[in-house]
Amino acid sequence: MQYVCDRSAAVGEDTALNPDLDPVWQVEVDRATPVEWSRMLDLFEDANLYQTWSYGGIRWGRKNLSHLVLKRNDDVVGMAQLRIIRPTRLNFGMAYLRWGPLFHRRGRELDAEAAVGIARALHQEYVCKRRLLLQILPNAFVESPRGALFQSAFSGFTQEPRISANLYRTFILDLTPPLEQLRRNLDKKWRNQLTRAEKNGLKVVAGSGTNEYRAFCGMYKQMRNRKTFESAVNIEEFEQIQEDLPETHRMRILMCEQEGVPVAGVVASAMGDSAIYVLGATSDNGLDAKGSYLLQWTLIQWLKEIGVREYDLGGIDPQQNAGVYHFKRGLSGTDVCHMNPLVACNSALSSAIVRASLVASRVVRSVATLQKFKAVI
Repeated sequence: MQYVCDRSAAVGEDTALNPDLDPVWQVEVDRATPVEWSRMLDLFEDANLYQTWSYGGIRWGRKNLSHLVLKRNDDVVGMAQLRIIRPTRLNFGMAYLRWGPLFHRRGRELDAEAAVGIARALHQEYVCKRRLLLQILPNAFVESPRGALFQSAFSGFTQEPRISANLYRTFILDLTPPLEQLRRNLDKKWRNQLTRAEKNGLKVVAGSGTNEYRAFCGMYKQMRNRKTFESAVNIEEFEQIQEDLPETHRMRILMCEQEGVPVAGVVASAMGDSAIYVLGATSDNGLDAKGSYLLQWTLIQWLKEIGVREYDLGGIDPQQNAGVYHFKRGLSGTDVCHMNPLVACNSALSSAIVRASLVASRVVRSVATLQKFKAVI
């Protein structure tokens, strides 16, 4: 499928997809307010933390965001939040879409027409009109129904090669079976550790406030000092995101207490029909309590109560982080990978400069990681 650029509309104005042929489609760019955006997110099964205004605004800066909404007969059927990167005033740069676009409305079947429509709208706005390199990290897994639809709708885009920098591999746990079956499906050793944790006199507390998050951060810092691992997650930044999120979209924080002292914690985000494991930690004094097992099981019970159907265990790396990989594997989810990133660009200048910058940044990260590794050994 090839996309034809229509340069008749100005950036930021309302446009339509082939308006002369099909006037039922409307595209609105940068018109929604943060409150309106949050309300629209609740319309979609595939809504996620990374498409919230709070995440984008804190992570990338609100002035660097762009929001596109696709409507069919005034009914919202697709939306996407993007980061816009323009290093200079010259006419080049990049539009970056993480875990989107969204096009699966709650209570409806996957909409192939909406998927094609949002693909065309994104291409028209950011590739044709703004002359940016558009990179999309789809929230869609290989060999899934959504992934197949995504691949068909975005066939006019180029798939980037899969490398470690853009690979997202995880376990997906299907939460639709009864709890009893989910427990039977657990790896035997994992289930034994859960039973042990349940006998350790642990108390699970849950919340979504800043106090709970700060208590979790204390354990997380202890764990990082103990394990000396590198992480791309900025826990202080996530604290700001948590404070800024609407109450209904805030991350859920669960902590295990032993004699009133937090010994383990987990942070998860539940939106649409799925949830994602964001952060986990165990304090120095909680290593023998096995609280992480009890927390994951308690979280699964809560997710089922609120109607979540899939639990994304938050990324795995069997080589670099074997311990976490084996822990997550014990929940008996399905080992899956996200689709390759998708790219489209009609500007040779944007393509050359952005790609050179991406290569340079990967080299810098690799050198920094190697230096830190040498310092440890």
